[in-house]
Amino acid sequence: MKRPVIGITMGDPAGIGPEIIVKALASPTVYRRCRPLVIGDAAVMEQARRATKQSLTIYPVSCLEEANFRSGGIDVYDLRNVDLAQLRFGTVSAMAGKAAFEAITTAIGFALDGGIDGVVTAPIHKEAIQRAGYPFAGHTEIFAHYTKSRDYAMMLVEGGLRVIHVTTHVALRDVCNLIKQERVLSVIRLAHNACQQLGICSPRIAVAGLNPHASDGGLFGREEEREIIPAIRTAKQQGLCVAGPLPPDTLFSQAMGGAYDIVVAMYHDQGHIPIKLCGFKWDQRRKRWKSVSGVNITVGLPIIRVSVDHGTAFDQAGRGTASEESLLAAIRYAALMAEHRRRS
Repeated sequence: MKRPVIGITMGDPAGIGPEIIVKALASPTVYRRCRPLVIGDAAVMEQARRATKQSLTIYPVSCLEEANFRSGGIDVYDLRNVDLAQLRFGTVSAMAGKAAFEAITTAIGFALDGGIDGVVTAPIHKEAIQRAGYPFAGHTEIFAHYTKSRDYAMMLVEGGLRVIHVTTHVALRDVCNLIKQERVLSVIRLAHNACQQLGICSPRIAVAGLNPHASDGGLFGREEEREIIPAIRTAKQQGLCVAGPLPPDTLFSQAMGGAYDIVVAMYHDQGHIPIKLCGFKWDQRRKRWKSVSGVNITVGLPIIRVSVDHGTAFDQAGRGTASEESLLAAIRYAALMAEHRRRS
């Protein structure tokens, strides 16, 4: 069977996306696992190649058939949408936001048409996207909109810890109103299906409480009793292996220890903080991240979408020092999911 074709979007050209792509694709291991195609601006990718001092060749292509997918080179579906004379590293701009957005929508189109088997996204800057006139909170919302998906969720993976979210990019004061039985049940099902796509046949799912101590029998809120517990009860009746709601302050340690295959988190930071605590390592002496690992998978889409679990790192852009660790993991997961989908 042929290796899957994985489209890699360039991300914000003023950030570290192009650099980590070049560094990741310098590894022959990637080409043994998949056929990578960068979607973005070839001139930006050449600039990133020089910044990272990689002895690779950038090959601009105008159609998928032109790509040769050979180690030692990088095939770039060239959108030619960045003016290098105007590009400033570490600066928010409408031009950069537009370029990043166009790479994403191009990749989605290729995936929906079957030209590529999955999409890996480099980081974008939300303010730049909105300055360019696109009213989206992030990648997840863009993919959901252009694939016409309604039942979807964000899943983060770092090592053996997997977390899926009931709510994501909303104000904390709005979270309580969004924790509804139907949504919690939907995310439990998505968690089950996502684990199966990663090769876990009978996933053990743990559901976090919303309130401290999972409300302690109603002492600290009623969301568990009214919305979360009924959803868990229904999921069990449907044959899923689900536990909870469990106190969030101890649940993630249990999951890391192997008690559960995936955790259903109620809101953005509840799920993101434990993942990033595991995957992000800070170098105090150099005042920068020593390593950043972990991936973001949007589940519930008709196509595969995996992303790095970090931002544009404007403070590091242009130096060639950013870590490609998370991107390598994202490519690995996208290829794994594409192969599983092909077999099933």
